[in-house]
Amino acid sequence: MNLQIAENSEHTENASDIVARTSAAALSATLDYEVAPQTGEALPLLWHWIFFRPTVPQHLIAEDGHPQKGGFLPDLGLPRRMWAGGRLRFISPLIVGNEITRESTILNISEKHGRSGKLGFVTVSHQIRCAGTLAIDEEQDIVYREPPVPGAAAPAPTAPPDNAQWKREVVPDEVLMFRYSALTFNAHRIHYDKPYVTQTEGYPNLVVHGPLIATLLMDLVRRHRPDAAVLDFSFKAMRPSFMGNTLYLCGSPSPDGKSVELWSHDHEGWQTMSARAVLA
Repeated sequence: MNLQIAENSEHTENASDIVARTSAAALSATLDYEVAPQTGEALPLLWHWIFFRPTVPQHLIAEDGHPQKGGFLPDLGLPRRMWAGGRLRFISPLIVGNEITRESTILNISEKHGRSGKLGFVTVSHQIRCAGTLAIDEEQDIVYREPPVPGAAAPAPTAPPDNAQWKREVVPDEVLMFRYSALTFNAHRIHYDKPYVTQTEGYPNLVVHGPLIATLLMDLVRRHRPDAAVLDFSFKAMRPSFMGNTLYLCGSPSPDGKSVELWSHDHEGWQTMSARAVLA
């Protein structure tokens, strides 16, 4: 099934926020920076994910910790829901201290059957403005999955590229994952509730947030090319990463310096995310 969704009030949602200096400082500390962005300065890329927090009342939270489906995001009859990837175009900066708005629209809903069973995909568009000016044009891919089947074969893993020029190792521990969950107001239990994630979801340990890994890959660009202007960024989750295991962040700039291929791989050597940054 593939359904194009028209832009109308039922499938569009609006939100507003302020790029609070204290929130930027908290993420800066979480990512291990000594100096945080100050009021009037540009917010580092992908840090906007800590704003527009999902402040859903407690009685509207589902068993998995997510807001109940059937509001803005549709209910496809599939209980598990995760962020699978996205594409972003950076037009102008978000400024610390300024008001920001976001208009979200469901662009597409599709379903298919894969090796792991029935899958549902929802693509959401976000247009984010700062002081009335379009700053970020984003598309987010959300995947819905069936309950885990005990003993089911896992998808075949993918080996990462072997040409990394930039490398960084991070060990996502309880503190890092707690801080990121708190900053994003993300109550999805796979990130902090070990009995739930192992007994209900069937994972071996707490799952590292996909947006956190994408942020760390963008941060790799910032650390190696601090003065570069990133025009576009895309990423795709390929395999879960788990708390306590070393996460390897890798990058390979193109010969002309106009793009960077980025990826992460786990302690077993399997690729967990692919990404690409296009530079000015």
